[in-house]
Amino acid sequence: MAAILTITLNPTVDLSISADHVLPERKLRCSRPDTDPGGGGLNVSRAIAALGGHSTAFVALGGPTGDKVMHLLSEQGIGLCPFPAPGETRQSLTVTDAATGAQYRFVMPGPEWGSRDVARVIDRIARAAPEDGIVVLSGSQPPGVPEDFPARLATRLARTRARFFLDTSGPALHRLMTAGAKPADVLRMDDLEAEELAARPLPGRTDTADFAQGLVRRGIAHAVIVARGADGNVLATAEGRWVAQAVPPQVVSKVGAGDSFVAAFTLARAKGLSQPEALRWGSAAAAAAVMTPATGLCLRPDFRAMLKGCALTAL
Repeated sequence: MAAILTITLNPTVDLSISADHVLPERKLRCSRPDTDPGGGGLNVSRAIAALGGHSTAFVALGGPTGDKVMHLLSEQGIGLCPFPAPGETRQSLTVTDAATGAQYRFVMPGPEWGSRDVARVIDRIARAAPEDGIVVLSGSQPPGVPEDFPARLATRLARTRARFFLDTSGPALHRLMTAGAKPADVLRMDDLEAEELAARPLPGRTDTADFAQGLVRRGIAHAVIVARGADGNVLATAEGRWVAQAVPPQVVSKVGAGDSFVAAFTLARAKGLSQPEALRWGSAAAAAAVMTPATGLCLRPDFRAMLKGCALTAL
């Protein structure tokens, strides 16, 4: 199986609590907090482990909160490649109103990075990239990291023998369209991000597939995935277009679905499965993730059940 390296520049300690009611100007008596290491790449590594795979997490850490992340990762058996962050690792808080099921997510910004930090981390990632393996960049960028960071990393990794899977959003995703970078092997986004890039609605699966395949033909990536929520996940390459859909019996929390998708898709590709089959794996893992509460990721039994019923259709 190909080695997997996940990248997290802006990790967090995720605290999850619940209260009977979330109301202003009152003391809210909360449950005991659940504590997990968070950030896109770390969540991908954790989900890979939950599915029985292995990865190494390249993560920028700083201060006592960074030490807490290292401790939590070691407890979960996640291999670690630490990089010194320029400041204290952030924390995030998810509060669930038990009466309504509504979730409130408070996300801190993380430490400020300088240009030297960015140059050093690109060099370190390139040196850590597994030969004939997969590098996954997922999650938000810390303050000070330029919008063209994913594009710069894609160009740098093109000199190695590693494949580059990118799950990004916002300004970094928009910058990728004009940066003239080497194409990523896989680029993933959600439907709202796709519509923003397209500057038009994408009401149907075929519309999404046309848009995604257009990005492939522009040389942005060799494969583009767009998550359409309950309507499934669309994959386009130069050779074809597919949609995979897994329907969970209930939706408890949508947090973690995207990271679970990336984890299962990456694990399937590392095992040598085809891209359409990897799309099925990702869709099944995303459906399994929404069945878990708060910041929970996919669970292996749920993933297996969802995979059995996950439909794959050519578009």
